[in-house]
Amino acid sequence: MRTANKNIAIGKLLLFLLCLVPLLLLLRDALQQQLGANPVEALLHSSGDWGLRLLLATLAITPLRKLTGWGWLLRYRRMLGVYAFFYALLHVIVYLWLDRGLSWKEIGIDIVERPYITIGFAAFLILLALAVTSTRGMMRRLGKHWSTLHQWAYVAGLFAVTHYLWLVKADYREPGLYAAIFLILMLFRAGRFKKRLQRIFALYSDKERKVGSFSL
Repeated sequence: MRTANKNIAIGKLLLFLLCLVPLLLLLRDALQQQLGANPVEALLHSSGDWGLRLLLATLAITPLRKLTGWGWLLRYRRMLGVYAFFYALLHVIVYLWLDRGLSWKEIGIDIVERPYITIGFAAFLILLALAVTSTRGMMRRLGKHWSTLHQWAYVAGLFAVTHYLWLVKADYREPGLYAAIFLILMLFRAGRFKKRLQRIFALYSDKERKVGSFSL
């Protein structure tokens, strides 16, 4: 038990440091003036990309756990979710402060007249609610309502992917990839698709075990 707890603690520390790497790279590039011709746009895109990537990684934890049976994956879900919110918060701060100079009139116009910003803010507000209620204390207070609330992570994922798709005007490859990943995660929630994936994964695992035993 002690060894398992120690391994989980080490894993959490490594994950914590790994999730900090994009921020450190951004800070390095900013200090060395290597963010390109439009530094604000570079900060916006990088922070938004990492927020979306970590949100999708968070949503992938439960399907991976069900496919593999690795219950320990759940120990890392909250940290990934909090980091997803952190980069989303950084994305919003860069937009409000550096891009719009805290001009609330311009920001209000953007939210009303630009659908990709409207849906992006909606995704952020959902992530904010999820981050505030992510503690064990809030889990106890909300009881059974906590799980219902945190199902909204999928809505945040949908809004975030749509935000990216509507933002892009030419090259849809990257947002298209994120949309495909999100679609697969949503399909996994449909019972028939989930069972099929579990069957395929089980067959693959059996083959791996047979090959491994033969090679020995």
